[in-house]
Amino acid sequence: MLLISFLLILAIFSCKKDPYEIGYDLLPPSDTLHVLSTDTCTVEAFSERQDSVRTDKISSLIMGSMVDPVFGKSTVGFYSQLRLSSEGIDFGTNPVLDSVVLMLFYKGYYGDTLTRQNVKVYEISDNFSYDSIHFSSQHLATYPTVLADQDFVPNYSDSVTVYKEKLAPHLRINLTKQTNYLGQKILSAPTDALATNAAFIKFFKGLYVTASPVSDKGAILNFSIANGMSKMVVYFHNGNDPKDDSLNYDISLNEVCGRFIHVDHNGYIDANQDLKRQILNHDSALGINKLYLQGMGGVKIKLKFPFMKNFSKGKVVAINDAVLLLQKADADTTFAPPPILTMVRQDSIGRIGYLVDENEGTTYFGGTYDGTKHSYFFRITQHLQNVLQNSYANKFDLYIMVNTPVTSAFTPNRIILNGTSSMVPGNDNNRFHLKMTYTILN
Repeated sequence: MLLISFLLILAIFSCKKDPYEIGYDLLPPSDTLHVLSTDTCTVEAFSERQDSVRTDKISSLIMGSMVDPVFGKSTVGFYSQLRLSSEGIDFGTNPVLDSVVLMLFYKGYYGDTLTRQNVKVYEISDNFSYDSIHFSSQHLATYPTVLADQDFVPNYSDSVTVYKEKLAPHLRINLTKQTNYLGQKILSAPTDALATNAAFIKFFKGLYVTASPVSDKGAILNFSIANGMSKMVVYFHNGNDPKDDSLNYDISLNEVCGRFIHVDHNGYIDANQDLKRQILNHDSALGINKLYLQGMGGVKIKLKFPFMKNFSKGKVVAINDAVLLLQKADADTTFAPPPILTMVRQDSIGRIGYLVDENEGTTYFGGTYDGTKHSYFFRITQHLQNVLQNSYANKFDLYIMVNTPVTSAFTPNRIILNGTSSMVPGNDNNRFHLKMTYTILN
């Protein structure tokens, strides 16, 4: 029995393969003598502006403004519906408004939370639904009345005491300091508008909560909508009974509310000159020096292998392994790099296609940041084999992005990568390059 167990363990461990050797077992032993490798394939890469990304139904509410010394100024706000916490609510015969407070519970941030920020709140006038698809470049119409215009410094560490109860750190926005309009609208709402959430959303379409642009530093703030934590609370009392002065009603901001994020990168006029020359002046040659990636529908990398179709030179070539290597260009620790990148192919009319290698899983395909090596990789073996064999019917370009346009995701992180030039500091292997192992079959 012990011998059988030992042989079983040996068999299991013998099945583990180095990803770089995938494909070798498909070749006759004699053919492995013709396995060659190269890291000098021509790679053209440069950064471009990304039009927008899909931001509806994302898991958090995002708001804030920051100035990045490289990427410039970004300002973010969110549009969201709100829902009754209980349908058929009755505020009584003579409800008198005390205040309305929007509570946004902190979940995370990107940037400097010591910077004072300003938040403004407006009521949405456009109809929109939970199932609507929205992108980061889009706006909804709002009524001109400013419901809140409030300065604050984000505080992620201190609890907040509300009516003698300690609550987790959150931002409290007073929606009655500027005007009592919204509170009065809700307390005087007709009975049918409070009967169901569907009717309430038609009556009150939601809020637009946005930051004012900062002039220096700043942060993009992340607010939780899980478990009904974030909400709007209407505080009121019974005008017929002065003793009844502690009434309140919660209006929810949660996962079933229609919502999306709007992002303004200020046209990148505040970005540094190297980045502006590459993404505004379209000087693609600068990709040999540095490459830039930014989330929030910001900056992507366009990628080409201009001579790959001619690589085989009339011979039959099997690509055993092809790995694209991306190395962080600086030692900056202020701005955390994106935890994961994605690579897609996109045709001339904007249709997105994923690379066949992605079907093998993240461990094989890559895209995850290696904090030890400060790098990423993408394994695109099968994709390049298809290129050699002219297997694609449509022309397309490859792009590396932080967020794709077609999935609801939002990542504020950014990174600067070494360009494609071999003249990078330290080591030729630090450049943005393709490392390929292949076999000439005839």
